Amino acid sequence: MTLKTLTDAIRSRVDEGMEENVAESIAEHALGFFGFSNRIIDNALEPTDRNLFYQLQDYELLTTESEETTLWDGREWRIHYWKFKPKRVSEIAHRTAVEEEVDPYAGLYDEVPTDIWREQAGFEHDDNEPLF
Repeated sequence: MTLKTLTDAIRSRVDEGMEENVAESIAEHALGFFGFSNRIIDNALEPTDRNLFYQLQDYELLTTESEETTLWDGREWRIHYWKFKPKRVSEIAHRTAVEEEVDPYAGLYDEVPTDIWREQAGFEHDDNEPLF
């Protein structure tokens, strides 16, 4: 996953009108916790960072997992982790990139009659052709 991919996915899921530098700073902040790992332990997060991760989970960009281990005194201990959903992030980012490439005004003038184009281009009307 790249910074650009996560930035595009965040903009798509949170607010498409969000400035790119804002989405990029959120993506950079979140990626900074992971380093070269594909998951991080939940205990490493401050409450404000954990809130961000919960929001990213709500936007289907992050997920959680847990594992249990037995401590030396026999107690069970559950460890919670955060992981990105790389396929989902890529899907969302790709869908956004494709949507941005589509020109919403393409074909706007396709249904304008040819004679109007001729008139605007300065061609003379045929005197036998009705004006209306």
